[in-house]
Amino acid sequence: MGRAPTIAILDDEEHFRRAVARLLKACGYEVLGFAGGAEFLLGVSVRSVDCVLVDLDLPGMTGFEVLAQLRGMPDAPAAIVVTGRDDPGYARRAHALGAFDYQLKPIGAPALLDAIRRACAR
Repeated sequence: MGRAPTIAILDDEEHFRRAVARLLKACGYEVLGFAGGAEFLLGVSVRSVDCVLVDLDLPGMTGFEVLAQLRGMPDAPAAIVVTGRDDPGYARRAHALGAFDYQLKPIGAPALLDAIRRACAR
């Protein structure tokens, strides 16, 4: 059997990161948590991650900037934006930067798990 998919969570809200990490670990995923985009991009081999959950409102480097960095990388992980920003312009911009999906907070477990499953299968 292959390795469990690795999911990176980029969100400055610690309670959100912890809650999502608990859910994903219970479903068999490996999980890495980061409070910011630069911390993620500098702190891990991005190619070792299968999917990244990206909040748009990150300190220092915005989620859009993270998406732009990932877009330029070969074999970049699928990116799912998980944000409180219910703005069609933000969603279009995220998709234009290569986001696989755009989900709004609060997100239910079934919708999140479905998006991650589809992203990891791409």
